[in-house]
Amino acid sequence: MTASPLATTWIIAPTILPAITAAIMILMRQRDIEVQRFLSVASTVALLSVALFLYDAVSDGETDAYRLGAWPAPFGIVLVIDRLSATMLVLTAGLALAVLLYAIAGWDRRGRHFHALFHFQLLGLNGAFLTGDLFNLFVFFEVMLIASYGLMLHGGGAKRLRAGFQYVAINLIASSLFLVAVGLIYGIAGTLNFADLAVKARHVAQADQALLQTGALLLLLVFAIKAAFVPLHWWLPATYAAASAPVAALFAIMTKVGAYAIIRVFGTVLGDGGEGLGAVAAPWVVPAALVTIAVGTAGLLGSRRLLDLAAFNTIASMGVLLIAIGQFSVDGLTAALYYLVHSTIAGAALFLIVDLIAARRSLKLDALVPGNPISQAAILGTLFFLVAISVVGLPPLSGFIGKLMVLDATFEAPRAWLIWATILLSSLMMTIAFARAGSIVFWKAEGQTTGPSWGTAAATPMVVVALLVGASLMLAVFSGPAVKALHKTASQALDTQQYVNAVLGDRENPEPARPITEPANATAAPSSPTEAPGEH
Repeated sequence: MTASPLATTWIIAPTILPAITAAIMILMRQRDIEVQRFLSVASTVALLSVALFLYDAVSDGETDAYRLGAWPAPFGIVLVIDRLSATMLVLTAGLALAVLLYAIAGWDRRGRHFHALFHFQLLGLNGAFLTGDLFNLFVFFEVMLIASYGLMLHGGGAKRLRAGFQYVAINLIASSLFLVAVGLIYGIAGTLNFADLAVKARHVAQADQALLQTGALLLLLVFAIKAAFVPLHWWLPATYAAASAPVAALFAIMTKVGAYAIIRVFGTVLGDGGEGLGAVAAPWVVPAALVTIAVGTAGLLGSRRLLDLAAFNTIASMGVLLIAIGQFSVDGLTAALYYLVHSTIAGAALFLIVDLIAARRSLKLDALVPGNPISQAAILGTLFFLVAISVVGLPPLSGFIGKLMVLDATFEAPRAWLIWATILLSSLMMTIAFARAGSIVFWKAEGQTTGPSWGTAAATPMVVVALLVGASLMLAVFSGPAVKALHKTASQALDTQQYVNAVLGDRENPEPARPITEPANATAAPSSPTEAPGEH
């Protein structure tokens, strides 16, 4: 079953819309900032509307494909929409709108081409969620890398330049590994189309299995870098802490791209109902996730700045998310998707509230040392408290339900006691870290109040943070319908055959790839017995 022709036509819109918007922004003069803001917000609202339309179109479990140039898969470029990719599109567009509203309060004036880079970033994100082949996943990763580097440097400064160099260096290494993995997989299977690869991976000769597994493990390594797996996480704290607040908040979805790629490649494409090549990832994901939680929690306890606190929280939350993904089961993936939505919203809110606090602390900024009382301390303190209990995982916000779901999904997993102990102990340590930070900033403040008064302070940034906190609360209040929908999403994401049928259609059973160990002329007719070697 496929979606309506109208929905099929709109699958390409989440990539075309930000691409056109970014091109228009580049052509506009920098001083036309008000016009840029209007076009940027209008485009993002339109993007959110398209994402919601596409989510509704596939909400009954359909998977559909848009074939560029009407070329049939696997020969042409294909964009694929299902519940998983539609969920990521809605989350990205919703977060982008919140971040953009925060940025137009003043951050977008601090550098050139903010809005163009912002929409190129959305192009890369949406393309990664929609693409139906490995090579175009690599292309959209590179679009994200270029745009995110420009955004991270927005506003200038030596600190951002240094962090940007580290960020680009590690991602260039990841890109090189990605190309090697793509080459290995194409050399063995003869295809990079996800659906075609899912079919041909079943028929790879035994002699070539090791090379194909090597390619798959290299892909896991690349996605682990994007997802900030320990020990490949070291680029994230400096990068996120150095970026401007709205950029860091948008980057909350960046690590989720790595998590999405693991689900898509090792769950949908290579998973094959738990019996496919995707099983090579399973032994690595959970142990790495446990260490990631431990390192992230240690970073939280050792943080001396609020921005470092927010950055290490991102690492710790990715560890919890990857534990759920590492179960490669419907229940585990359901918990992972719920926690993914929660951690994206809460992580973005944390970076933004930290920025609001630092802007009011005069010379202390985000340093975790006692300073002067800040203006609007009551409302900022309340927002910080709510964001903190959300990211830690305390009731009544969505973090509590998310961690409960992860614990429940791992109840019968191997070494479940270790998983439970790690998550619960890290939650306790995170509570201590955030309580310490809040007490220093709000309770130990002495002297004259600093920061803008109510009459001069911009209201929009605080409203945006309040809306993100409200979204976390709504995710908890409506957790029943949300979990039900995400359970269907998880079931579909692990259904390899449905994905193959939707993309390949009548070409569902292509010829299996010829083993690369087979001589090229193995099937050629034997030469004449009287023909001497080299004779023509």
